[in-house]
Amino acid sequence: MTATRPAEAIPAAEAKPATEGSVITPTGRLAGRATAAGEGWCPIERALERVGTRSAMILLREVFYGGRRFDDLARGTGLSEAVAAKRLKQLVQDGLLAQQPYREPGARTRYEYVLTDRSRELFALLVALADWGQQFDSGHESGPGADHGSVKFVHAGCGARLSVAVRCEAGHDVAPGQAEARVTTASSAP
Repeated sequence: MTATRPAEAIPAAEAKPATEGSVITPTGRLAGRATAAGEGWCPIERALERVGTRSAMILLREVFYGGRRFDDLARGTGLSEAVAAKRLKQLVQDGLLAQQPYREPGARTRYEYVLTDRSRELFALLVALADWGQQFDSGHESGPGADHGSVKFVHAGCGARLSVAVRCEAGHDVAPGQAEARVTTASSAP
C-alpha cells in the first residue's frame, strides 16, 4: 500500500448514488448476478482463502509483534501445537511467512518465522481489525472487577492512535455508499 495525500472529498451531490441498501454497488458483470460466488473475480474470497481463519490471523499478529519461534507463537496464540504447525505451514506456502534456520548450541537446526513483503501489506488490515474490535472490549472481562486493559495501536513517534481510511488512488476519501465493485481483466485494468 502506498500512502497518498488526502484530496478534497467529492461532494455527496456529485457522488454516484449506491444501490439502495448497499455500501458497495456491484456494476457490470457483477450487477444482478444470480449467484453469490465470486467465480474467481472476488479478491475478498482470494484473501480469505489465505488468512480467513482465526488461527491464521492471530499467528500473523504474533509475528507482527515480533514472535518468531514456533514455541513462542503457539504459546502466544493459545493454539495447540498441531493447529499452529498446520496453519504456519499454510502461511509459508501462501508466501505470507518465510522460514529462516537457526540453531542453538548443542541443538538441531530449527526454523523461525518472519514476515514477508506480502504479509507486511496486511498491516493496515490488522490496524483496521483492531480498531473495529475495540467496540467489543467491554465484553472480554472475566471475574469481579476484572480490568485486563485493551490493546491500542499508536504511532511510536507521537503516541496518537492509528486509524485506517479508505481512499481512491486519486486521494479522495470514500465513504460507505460511494464505492463500486467492477470486474476487470488484464486488458481493462488501468
